[in-house]
Amino acid sequence: MSKGQYLGEFEQLVLLALVRLGHEGYGMTVRREILATTGRDAAIGSVYATLERLEAKGYLASRHTDPEPDRGGKPRRTFSVKREGLEALERSRELLARMWDGVTAKPGTP
Repeated sequence: MSKGQYLGEFEQLVLLALVRLGHEGYGMTVRREILATTGRDAAIGSVYATLERLEAKGYLASRHTDPEPDRGGKPRRTFSVKREGLEALERSRELLARMWDGVTAKPGTP
């Protein structure tokens, strides 16, 4: 497996947040889900950069919503996880499980 096929930790969090949100999510809902679930406060710029990167990798699809009056008539860009994104998450889970297999983490042991 080449380096580009691995998901980084934050990429996993963003993908998992979108899966947890259901059908679609946007930057702020992803950020809130990560904070609510993990306690990790992510910068909104990092969330959007990661959403863009995951879409470029073919793991997400995006669309613009209809203009919203409460946003001054601006549409919102929403993201959904594609089958390829779910497969990437599963590969990451399997990779970590293989690495943890047989590991007993005890304080003070190498």
